[in-house]
Amino acid sequence: MQQRYATNPAQIPGMTTADLRDQYLVPDVFVPGEITVVYTHHDRIVLGGAVPAGAELSLTGYPEIRSDYFLEHRELGIINVGGTGTVTADGEVYTMVKGACLYLGRGIREVVFADAEGDSGAQFYLFSAPAHTAYPAALVSPGEGTVRELGDQVTSNRRTLNQYIHENGVKSCQIVMGVTSLHPGSMWNTMPAHTHDRRTECYLYFDVPEDARVIHLLGEREETRHLVVADRQAIISPSWSLHSGVGTAAYSFVWAMAGENQTFDDMDAAPVTTLK
Repeated sequence: MQQRYATNPAQIPGMTTADLRDQYLVPDVFVPGEITVVYTHHDRIVLGGAVPAGAELSLTGYPEIRSDYFLEHRELGIINVGGTGTVTADGEVYTMVKGACLYLGRGIREVVFADAEGDSGAQFYLFSAPAHTAYPAALVSPGEGTVRELGDQVTSNRRTLNQYIHENGVKSCQIVMGVTSLHPGSMWNTMPAHTHDRRTECYLYFDVPEDARVIHLLGEREETRHLVVADRQAIISPSWSLHSGVGTAAYSFVWAMAGENQTFDDMDAAPVTTLK
C-alpha cells in the first residue's frame, strides 16, 4: 500500500511538475495480476485497481489501515472499467459488466475479484473510505443509477452523468460515486471548475484514446496548475483544490468523493473568469 500525505495550498507555488505528479497523480492504477492500492491522508481515502488477468485476487487487510480484513472499518465502491468480471463478497457472487458499480459495506470479510467465464479483461476501480456502520451490498448496472444530462455542445461540455452511490441512491456512510461520459465533440468534464471544502474527490479517467490526453486543472483558483493525464490514470483532488479537465478527445471518468457530507451539489463554483 502506497501512502500519500496530506498537502495544503501554500505548497502549490513551489512545486515542480514532478512534485505535482508525485502528490496527486496515480499513474499505475491497473497492473495485470495485481491489486494496487494508494492511501491518501486526505479524508483517509484508499483508491486503487484490481486486474485479475485470468486469476483470482483477494482483497486483504493492510498494516497501514490496522485491520485484520480490508472492510473491518471501511466501505468500498467498485466500478468495472474493463471486460466482464465477478466480485465475490462473503460467498455472494456479483457479475459486473463494464460501467457497473458495486457497493460493499463495512464488515464484509472476504472480497475476491475474477474475470467472468470466457473473458479476461476485467479492470475493477476501487474507492474506499472509513465507515461507522454497515449498509447492504448493492449492484447497479450501467444506466440504472440517477442519470443527469449536463452541459451543451456549444460549450464543448455535453455529458451524461450517472450517479450510483449517493444520498438518493445506493446508501453509504461517506462515499459518493458515479461515472460521467462526454458526448462526441465535447472535451470539458466540468465547467465551471469548482471546489468543495467539505470533501476530497478523486477522478479516474478512462476510455481516453491512446493518442489523446486530458489536461487536468488543480490548485486554488488564483494559483492554478495542471497535470497531463493518460488513459486509466487517477487524480487525488484535496478539498481545497479546484478540479476540472479538458481532453484532446472525448472520454469518460469515474468521480468519487468522501468527507463531511454526501450532498452532490455542495460545491463552490470557480468561474473561468476568476482563474489565474
